[in-house]
Amino acid sequence: MKDTEQLTEVVSGSDVGMVIVMDGAAGPDELGRVRERLAAMGFDVHESAGAERTVLGAVGGNGGPVDPRELQVLPGVKEVLNLSKPYKLVSRSFRAEPTVIELDDVRIGGSEVVLMAGPCGVESEEQIHIVAEHVAKAGAKILRGGAFKPRSSPYSFQGLGGDGLRYLRAAAEANGLKTISEVMDPSQLELMSEYVDIFQVGARNMQNFALLKALGRQRRPVLLKRGLSATIEEWLMSAEYIMAGGNHAVILCERGIRTFERHSRNTFDISAFPIVKKLSHLPVIGDPSHAIGIRDKVAPLSRAAVAAGADGLIVEVHNTPEQALSDGPQSLFPEQFVTLVEQLRQIAPAIGRTVA
Repeated sequence: MKDTEQLTEVVSGSDVGMVIVMDGAAGPDELGRVRERLAAMGFDVHESAGAERTVLGAVGGNGGPVDPRELQVLPGVKEVLNLSKPYKLVSRSFRAEPTVIELDDVRIGGSEVVLMAGPCGVESEEQIHIVAEHVAKAGAKILRGGAFKPRSSPYSFQGLGGDGLRYLRAAAEANGLKTISEVMDPSQLELMSEYVDIFQVGARNMQNFALLKALGRQRRPVLLKRGLSATIEEWLMSAEYIMAGGNHAVILCERGIRTFERHSRNTFDISAFPIVKKLSHLPVIGDPSHAIGIRDKVAPLSRAAVAAGADGLIVEVHNTPEQALSDGPQSLFPEQFVTLVEQLRQIAPAIGRTVA
């Protein structure tokens, strides 16, 4: 946050962003007056209510000069801050406390490292039920599985579509799991909403702004993977698109970036975890499977991610990976996933975390 001397600075332009920190004793009437004033100034207002204070994030404006003192004098206002970062709502300035996303008894971003596991793609009803049973027994809370698959080749397996979603949901419910699956286009949202608890945005769609805007209008969590060559700021700006639309339940996912290294599928950016934790309040998880692309290297990267502060992992597990229709070489056997979870249970307590 900026020094108090900077609070009187007049800023202009359509990218204006401000944070209004309300006094702990401010009531609904005072909060309402501040919101009305911000709306009159042309701002989109987003509220973050903490245990001790309420914070309003104001983004946009009418394009004219804005003097923060106009808001500072309103009853109930404790402090007004101008934001220089291009991402406003994603920033720690908007919300100091970490965001915890709750799905019934699953809490992503809390003290527990949440495990998401399953095959790259749902290939059959029998396959997804077998994998779901294995990962649930090992400690996973969320079943992953693609029904719509973005593939580099148009001749590769593209997913089972609606049938895949139905199989995924049935397998999850039979084993007490939540579901996550990738959405590729806004037109898929209505169908997927019937079966999916978390929408996943793949690396290739990180800057699909039409999709991000559509997800901003949804009221269920979105897992946003980092793009193949995206900087951390570009990644956070994509999250801003979703939050600016009104959906604040965003989970970031580091899945490896493309570098000059050829010994792995991608380069897993371990430094992203502490950096993002410093810049943003959003939970961030790791995808070691897509990062390395090699089965026997998935466990070491998973251990490293948890040690670096990841709030969870999304890992590919297949009952017969040698026969998988997609990403078999990077998918763990069920028994390997069991061993990995046991290792993570030993690592997590060292940094004040737990694994189910």
